[in-house]
Amino acid sequence: MRVDATSLPGVQLITPVRHGDARGFFSETYVESRYETAGIPVRFVQDNHAMSAAIGTVRGLHWQIGANAQDKLVRVTRGAIFDVAVDIRRASPTFGQWVGVELSAANWSQLFVPIGFAHGYCTLHPDTEVLYKTSAVYDSGAERSVRWDDPAIGISWPPVVDPALLSNKDRIAPLLADAQDLF
Repeated sequence: MRVDATSLPGVQLITPVRHGDARGFFSETYVESRYETAGIPVRFVQDNHAMSAAIGTVRGLHWQIGANAQDKLVRVTRGAIFDVAVDIRRASPTFGQWVGVELSAANWSQLFVPIGFAHGYCTLHPDTEVLYKTSAVYDSGAERSVRWDDPAIGISWPPVVDPALLSNKDRIAPLLADAQDLF
């Protein structure tokens, strides 16, 4: 697999090897020992699968706190997303900065989002399916969020998010300046 650093320390773009022939392809999308060798010694305990029917669906920006804080390994099995990580570690020199990458079934890349970062994405194709691993189970009481369009963060979302299709939870999320329980 290929591992590329991003502009935010700890957030990494990973591309597993994909072997193809006339039948299709085969890929080992996660092998714990390879991730450990690459500097990602995380034990994942939950897999999540999300399907978004419409282009411009925005999910995020989310994280969990306490014992249920989560590392995430995100990939796309159908369609494409613009995937974003935002540094929410108050003492970090990159606090409030973001990185965004396109993940798609075609490019086969994954984004590793460590604890201390908010995560979100928008869909670039209809019927996009996202699979992601987490290092802690989902806990609604530990989940936190900030506004996907917070001007202080300034994410350059693709034009497909005008207007964005949001959940009620994401629509009412606070700005980063008003967010509680940052790292």
